[in-house]
Amino acid sequence: MRILLIEDDKLLGDGIQAGLGQAGFAVDWVQDGALADTALQTETYAAVVLDLGLPKLSGLELLRRLRARGNAVPVLILTARDTIDDRINGLDSGADDYVVKPFDLDELAARLRAVTRRGQGAASALLRVDALELNPAEHRVQYRGKPVDLSAREFSLLHELMLNAGRVLSREQLEQRLYAWGEEVESNAIEVHIHHLRRKLSAQLVRTVRGVGYLLPRGTHD
Repeated sequence: MRILLIEDDKLLGDGIQAGLGQAGFAVDWVQDGALADTALQTETYAAVVLDLGLPKLSGLELLRRLRARGNAVPVLILTARDTIDDRINGLDSGADDYVVKPFDLDELAARLRAVTRRGQGAASALLRVDALELNPAEHRVQYRGKPVDLSAREFSLLHELMLNAGRVLSREQLEQRLYAWGEEVESNAIEVHIHHLRRKLSAQLVRTVRGVGYLLPRGTHD
């Protein structure tokens, strides 16, 4: 799951990027509001973590511009501003959640999972497609009641396919959702991970739609 982190404190931003990366997120990090505004107009994210006290363009103004463009990406404000008025302004400007510094990284990851889940209209934290079950919080996968050991990248790929079950995703779309800026992507990386998923789960689990992409169908898998 790819997210955008907007934080001008270099030490804090580095720690958040590393911590959320360990929690399974692909994190793009920018340090001012203007760069964030550009990124949000050119890239697609599952969620945004937004500081308010940003150089060049304030967090609240960035949020207002984002919503004025009709972009409904979930936004979690992460700030030291902790008055009731600050929270009200943030939420009324279009934020989905509001976290005050200092904070716990595990809680931040959980809140990100929650806002993205709500944004997708999912009621449960567990994802289920037929005999396949994925728990994002515990990084756990079961197929036909048996646990399956996946690498971090395989887990992320399966997560995206399950979130979009019944829809075809191109290789480019999957790469965009799984890899952050600066991460090296081999030309056949997605194909390799798909091969591993089929081997570990089912040969019929992920279908290749020739010339288009990959599909996790809703239906019984052999």
